[in-house]
Amino acid sequence: MKHMLALGAAAIAVGAFPTQALAEEGEVQVKLLATAVLPDGKIDTVNVDIVGLPAGTQTEANDNVVPTIAIEYFFTDNFSVETIAGVTQHDVDGVAGLPGAELVADAKIVPATITAKAHFDLGGVEPYVGAGPTYWLIFDEQPGAATIPLGVTDFNLDNEFGFALQAGVDVPLGEDGFGLTIDAKRYFIDLTAQWFAGNTLAIETEHKIDPWVLSGGISYRF
Repeated sequence: MKHMLALGAAAIAVGAFPTQALAEEGEVQVKLLATAVLPDGKIDTVNVDIVGLPAGTQTEANDNVVPTIAIEYFFTDNFSVETIAGVTQHDVDGVAGLPGAELVADAKIVPATITAKAHFDLGGVEPYVGAGPTYWLIFDEQPGAATIPLGVTDFNLDNEFGFALQAGVDVPLGEDGFGLTIDAKRYFIDLTAQWFAGNTLAIETEHKIDPWVLSGGISYRF
């Protein structure tokens, strides 16, 4: 609940800007993108282990390519705020100690992200840099096939706050508002994973995710 209140407060803060000023100075840009999500997924800390994981156990999450949409509001030609929408799905497998073992299956993530961006007009291309908070909403996560024979009956990944850095370039195509865009984000976020046997917490690990999120596509500014 406290996370949702924080997001609501952020939305109110954005909405507090005078509407007339935004209409005069701002423009909207919509981007349709193909996005590669390249997470790390390694274990950073083991908090609970009643199963007895092999020494040196390490994990990684699989990469994924998904469609995303970005909506951007320009307060001036040099400053904007952008949010993205999309869903990515990942498994987590063992790479050391339990090589090839599927530990997490089909975790779906909505990386709700808002970035403030500074733009630079270099004549024909418009590079930008940005940064902002992210809140990862995770659902439908399941225990991996390799954990079920160990008595695991349930699995949980906590929703979590993080931070994102961003850089990219917009290339206008003519005078009609269309363009091409290339974008790179680096997220900094850790997730806590919990495996349960009945009501007993059997394993709890903290994972360093820190994905690169690389996108390319078309834009329309109006």
